[in-house]
Amino acid sequence: MAANPTLTGLDGCAIISTVPHHATEERNCNMDFERVCLDTWARKEHFLHYFSQVPCTYSLTTKLDITPIMEAKLYPTMLYLIARAVNRYPEFRMDLDGDGNPGTYSVVHPCYTVFHRDDETFSSIWTEYTEDYGAFCRAYEQDLAQFGNNHGMMAKPDAPANTFPVSMLPWESFDGFQLNLQKGYDYLLPIFTMGRYTRDGERYLLPLSIQVHHAACDGFHVCRLLAALKEMIADPVFLCSGGSAERGEK
Repeated sequence: MAANPTLTGLDGCAIISTVPHHATEERNCNMDFERVCLDTWARKEHFLHYFSQVPCTYSLTTKLDITPIMEAKLYPTMLYLIARAVNRYPEFRMDLDGDGNPGTYSVVHPCYTVFHRDDETFSSIWTEYTEDYGAFCRAYEQDLAQFGNNHGMMAKPDAPANTFPVSMLPWESFDGFQLNLQKGYDYLLPIFTMGRYTRDGERYLLPLSIQVHHAACDGFHVCRLLAALKEMIADPVFLCSGGSAERGEK
């Protein structure tokens, strides 16, 4: 298999794993938080088991066939697709409120990292999610233009609590990836990491790792989310909504 030639990221943004925000930040970005009623929740026993008795996170890595979207600028397109899939299912919008009660946000937004070649560090930027692909790509480009050259962990300030991390390693493909978070057992939102895409015959394959908390979701839920993501990639009708995510330089 031949790897893609660039080592600088698919839009000039080489990505390294990001550190998740604290789950109880109180900034707001179209954020409604609804507590889960444990007494009527079908996953009550599962949540309590994997959150309190046997705290457990896990990761799953897959290869996405991204051939149908290779004409689009890949990084913002994947940010959009991941956010769209995540927002479809409440298991991946789950967090804890300030009192430690589980609940779900009405919407979550991707918080992604950009690489600074001058000092080989990275910074995080978040972009508000919208179902409109073109509008999301324009917002992404505006955020990148405004904050992309800022150094420090958070290039765009005031990240709301309802953001989830996405990162990329454009230098290397991989078959497995896992984050070891010392204080991560109260972090319920998913964490996504992409790698360098490779070519396999006529197909382009992108490694994607998703790390989740077992208290929030089971293997079934992860596989359902990945199936939805693959379906959107295979039939990219969202590209018809336009936007400025054509392949190449911004």
